[in-house]
Amino acid sequence: MALKYLSAFILPGLLVIFFTRVTYNRVIGLVLTVALIAASVYKGYTDSYWLIVIDAFSLTVGFWYAQVMKNKLKKSTT
Repeated sequence: MALKYLSAFILPGLLVIFFTRVTYNRVIGLVLTVALIAASVYKGYTDSYWLIVIDAFSLTVGFWYAQVMKNKLKKSTT
C-alpha cells in the first residue's frame, strides 16, 4: 500500500515531464498523463480518493516544472 502512495507522488510528475519533452508541448504532456491515470482509475487500480489527490498534486508539480524547463531553455537560446 505504501508503494502505491510513493508511486503516486513520483510517477505522474515524471510522466508529465517525459511527455512534455517528447511532444514539445506541456499541455499535451499533461493530457496524456491524465488519460493514463483515468485509465488506471477505470481499471480499478486506484482504490482511494487520497491516491487521486496525490496524483493531482504530482501532476501539478510536473506541469509547473515543465514550465520552468521551458523558460530555462528559452533563456539559454537567446
